[in-house]
Order: sequence, then structure tokens, then C-alpha cells
Amino acid sequence: MSCPDCFRGGISKDDSTGKWITIHGLRTYVAEPKSGVTPEGLIVYITDAFGPDFVNNRVLCDRYASGGFLVYCPDLMNGRAMSPSVIRSTHTLLEKQSWITTIFIKPLLFLQVLYHVLPWMITCSIAKTEAGVIKYFQALRTSPPPFETKDLKIGTAGFCWGGKHVVTLAKDDPNHRVVRHSSQTLSSISEPLIDAAFVAHPTFIKAPDDVEAIRIPISWAVGEEDLQMKAQDVRKVKDILESRKDVEHEVQLLPGAKHGFANRTDPDDEVAMAAATRAEEQAKSWFSRRFS
Repeated sequence: MSCPDCFRGGISKDDSTGKWITIHGLRTYVAEPKSGVTPEGLIVYITDAFGPDFVNNRVLCDRYASGGFLVYCPDLMNGRAMSPSVIRSTHTLLEKQSWITTIFIKPLLFLQVLYHVLPWMITCSIAKTEAGVIKYFQALRTSPPPFETKDLKIGTAGFCWGGKHVVTLAKDDPNHRVVRHSSQTLSSISEPLIDAAFVAHPTFIKAPDDVEAIRIPISWAVGEEDLQMKAQDVRKVKDILESRKDVEHEVQLLPGAKHGFANRTDPDDEVAMAAATRAEEQAKSWFSRRFS
């Protein structure tokens, strides 16, 4: 189940600088490194419930791109992402308010939140969207690379809802593998869809089952005060991965950070912003090392 923090947080004061194009049938936000820089690899950013139209997600894509990566943020919810209006409504519902607001306003806000949340949970469940996610990555692997390279490295970064999809990709199900585009290999052997994974405050993770099935190098960033994936769950993930010798990994538990800290940080919260910056640098460093 989702937690209340899945639907609240801060809204970025920055503007995004990328562009929108259709890639493999999906409307996709694209962020590129600065002019003249050949990308180290391709990162597919899988969002939280608010999708790529939410400014925070686009701004974070831009920041990843500044690290020397080409970043795709596809609309994997097919236009059914959660409305950002839920963020402010949920904040008001969960914070202490005046008695007037509590009695007269909060019931209306609760109905407003349900109006958005229930349809999203039905239409954008992991089970209903997983096939589309796999199809998108298969199309990336079997198509010509988006920039000049003989060995296209593909990574994926997932947040909240997107984190579950990233963990599924990191399991490297043999049935999902495809043969790369002919410009990338002369082999007819099927290969994994991704080369590296990063997750920040993921939801719906089942330990140990999901974690034991991981086969692709993966990096985790979770807040110490996360209501969805509690500190003891993160330690369990770390223990499972450290007991194995076949998967490169890192697991960071960030003090003072709550669920959603990496991409829905309150710009005025210095502690949260520091944790978000750490997670951003962790992701960029992880992909740079895996792509080299």
C-alpha cells in the first residue's frame, strides 16, 4: 500500500529546460547534457505517481543530464498520472489546522484527494503498467542508439511508484531479454534490458523476494524516516545484498529524510534539500561508474 507521504511534498521553484518528443509511441521528456558533450549513457527516469508533467520530475531529469547523461522520462501512465493538486491538499489534510479548516475544509479536501487517488490506483497499478514498461525498454534495446556509440549503456532511475518497476527490471527476467540492435553487437544472444539501476524511496517492495531476485547492479537511497520503506526494511535489503557476491550494489539510509525526499523536497527545508542533493549525487556517481 502507498503511504500518505506518497502524495505530498514540496514543489520545485525551478523551470525545466528539456523538450518533449514521442519515443517508441510514448510522450517522453528528454533532457540532454550540455552542447558538445557525448553522453556517457542513457538514463530512463521512471517517475512517482505524478508523472513527467510534474515539474519536480522534469527538473531532476535536467540535473541528471548535467552529469553527462541523456535522460528520457516517458509517460508510462499514458496520461493518467496523479494531479499535482493532490500535493497541497494532502499537506493540508495531514497538518494541524484551525478548527474551522478541520471541520469545514478538510472533509472537502479528503473527497478531492480520493477523486484523484482512487482512479490512479486502479488504472496505474504496477500490474497494469508493467508490460508497457518492459515493452519500452525492449524497444530501446532493439533500436539504433540515440547518439554515436558502439555499446549503448542503459540505466534506469525510479522514484516511489517507479522504484518498483526499476526493481522488476533489475531482476533481469530471461523472458524479457532481447537481442540488441545490429549496430551494437554481432551476437544473436539475448541480453538484459538495463545495465544499472537506481531507486529512491521505492514503494511496494517485498523483501526478501524482490531483493533476492535482483541480478543487475543497483543503488538504493531511502530516508531514515520513510513511512513506506522503514529503516529496518532498508537494513534487511542491505543484509540480503551483502550476503551475495554476484550483484554490485550500494544502499544508503539518509538521516532525517522522509518518503519522497529525493524528488518532492520542500525547497525551504534545508535538511531535506541536503538529503535530496546527496541522493542526486549518489545516482549520478553510480551511473557514471557503471557506464565506464
